[in-house]
Formats: sequence, C-alpha cells, structure tokens
Amino acid sequence: MPFTRRQYIQAFAAYLAASPLARAQRDLPYTGERMPSLEELVNVFEFEPVCKARLPQQNYDFIAGGVDNEWSVRHNREAFDKITFRPRMMVDTSGMDLSLDLFGSKLSCPILIAPTAGHGLATSEGEFATARAAAKVQTVMALSTNASQQLEKVAAASSFPKWYQLYPGPDLEGTFERTYRAMGAGFKVIVLTVDGPYGSHRERLSRDRIRVAVPSGLGARTAKRRQRPDDEEPVKPPPYGLSPALMNRLDWRFFDDLKKRCNVPVLIKGILTAEDAELARQHGADGIVCSNHGGRYLEYAPATIEVLSEIVGAAGNVPVLVDSGFRRGTDVLKALAIGAKAVLVGRPVLWGLGAYGEAGAVRVLELMRTELALAMGLCGKPNLTSINRTLVKF
Repeated sequence: MPFTRRQYIQAFAAYLAASPLARAQRDLPYTGERMPSLEELVNVFEFEPVCKARLPQQNYDFIAGGVDNEWSVRHNREAFDKITFRPRMMVDTSGMDLSLDLFGSKLSCPILIAPTAGHGLATSEGEFATARAAAKVQTVMALSTNASQQLEKVAAASSFPKWYQLYPGPDLEGTFERTYRAMGAGFKVIVLTVDGPYGSHRERLSRDRIRVAVPSGLGARTAKRRQRPDDEEPVKPPPYGLSPALMNRLDWRFFDDLKKRCNVPVLIKGILTAEDAELARQHGADGIVCSNHGGRYLEYAPATIEVLSEIVGAAGNVPVLVDSGFRRGTDVLKALAIGAKAVLVGRPVLWGLGAYGEAGAVRVLELMRTELALAMGLCGKPNLTSINRTLVKF
C-alpha cells in the first residue's frame, strides 16, 4: 500500500528525532519541520505536539479526544486557574520528601499513572513500556481493562506494584473471571470504573471511523462474552440508538458482591458528587477516585478540582484520589491541599509514550514530580503531611 505524504513526513521526522543529528538542532527554534530532542522539552504540554506529529491521526485523536464539543476537556484545565496559593515563608524545607504509603505500596510521589486504553496506539511496546516507566519513577501504573496487552504479561513487565482498572462486562461471569485473573497475576488494587453505563459520543472518533478502520493497538477486553444458552431470553436492542455497557444494569449490590470476592482493596472510580461518595463509604469502598473520565463521557460534567472538596468531606476516612486534567505540579499541589491523597495522570503519559516511548513517559512523570517539589518548597511545605486546605484560596 503506498504511503501518503503525511506518513512520509511522520516517518522522516521520527528518523531525524532518533538520529544523533538531533543534538545539533538544539540551538534551532522548535518548528513543525523538526522534532526536538527529549532534553529540550521543559513541561508536559510540549510533549503533545511531538506526539501528534509522530502518530497516525486516528491514534492521536483517540488519545486527545473528548465527548461532543470537548467543553469538559477544556474546563478541566480552566478550573485550576480559579485556585491560588497562600504560601508561607521562613519554613525549613531543606529535607523535601514527596513519598507516601498508598494501599500497602511505598511510592516516590503522589503522582500515579491513570488507567487509559490502548497504549499500543502510542508505542509498539504498549503497556509494557508504561509499566517499566512507572517502575523507574517508583509509582503505580493502573492497567486499563482495554489494554493492548494481556494483563498477566503487563504484570510481569516490571516488579513494581500495579493496580487493575475494571470495567464490568461483557457479562458478570466475564467480569469476575477477569477480576480473579488480575488478583492472581499480582495486581494490588482493583479500581472499579462506574461512569460509563453507555458509550459516549466522541465526535473525533466518529469522523475517523469514516476514513479508517479501528486503529491497531486498541486492545479488546480480555474476557470473551460467553455463549448465550438457547433457552436464555434474548437481549432487547438498545433504545434511542444508544450503546449500552453492562454498567447500565448494575447498582450498589454489584459493588457489594465484587467487594466480597476480592482479597485486595477495591476503589470506585468516576465519583463526582458528595451523595455518591457517601454511598461509596457506606458500602465499604477502600478508596474513591474523583473522576470525569478526562472529559470523555458526560459533556458538562464538573471539573474534578471543583467538586473534590465536597467528595473529600463526604468520604470521611476513606482515601480520595483524583484525575482529569492534571498537567502541572501546581495542579497536583492544589488537589493535595483540598484533601486528595494522590493524583492520577492519563493523557500526558500517553503524550510521552507517543513522542519518545518509554523514556518520554518517564520524563513526563519526572517533570511533574519536580514541579510539585518546587511548588511545595516555595509554599513552605516540606512533606505531604504538612499540606492542608489553608494553602489554597478559591
């Protein structure tokens, strides 16, 4: 099949970036005609255009896209600008310490890798590269149900603790079978995601499907739908043209059942209201992840940083984590001040993978960790226990 002009440009750009000649370009301004070396990038935002230039359009669109007109994606970022710091001076911050213990694992910092699908869209090594990157930074990778590689193989890719994100489906039998596989493979936490009862309307992907087939590297879920017995009632077609998932038929009784079957902590991900945080606490959730799925399901869902305070308040002693829109160390510090135990980062890690592979993912995490340490030092906060709500002003 002949190459398109775009594919030739992408292939040549990738060659240049990998070449020793790239070092000679450092003094040149970054333009669309050349790829910068990894050392030139100074924040995580700068990884996105490199990732975009190197990936096929449909792969990039899957990573970058949100739902409908992507207001929620943009608002996730805008909401951080409404919060400022109240820094304290004359504090000894010479012994900076960002480490924490989280569900039995010692981490270098409160920045984790969020579960995101199909890392094979960003790099041929897929989640194997992500797992190794997480291990190098000594943080947790949460593996998506929709990973490009089998969960057992990803578990074996590095020795550092990993979590498993669980989408219910395609049926209850398959859901529990996959849960047992994850625990058997050594995943330390199960993260039940509950905010996707229906497939969302992602317009970028709809347009891409008109032009191309489903991009390679987007893994199918790792449990096959069991055969329906002949005497089982057939499932009615979905109304109104919706794309339902198993989650649309489940309630808190399913969570209770899942919790009983698990011998590891079970977190519930996708909580955006105090009411649901209270229910999660009542039903024995070991942790809550405040998440709007990176703006990929419900358009005009609130930014997580906006609702984090009410969720922390309703959760009581249950640890609250948060994701969606985090790009800076200062973003992380704001969430910690409001009461989050840790932050999960999704798209930036994929930008790093798409731009430079495993080394790019490592660099993204290191940049955010360094930014967090700097912000803490400038605010007079030498460790995580010293951070509290008096640090921020809305």
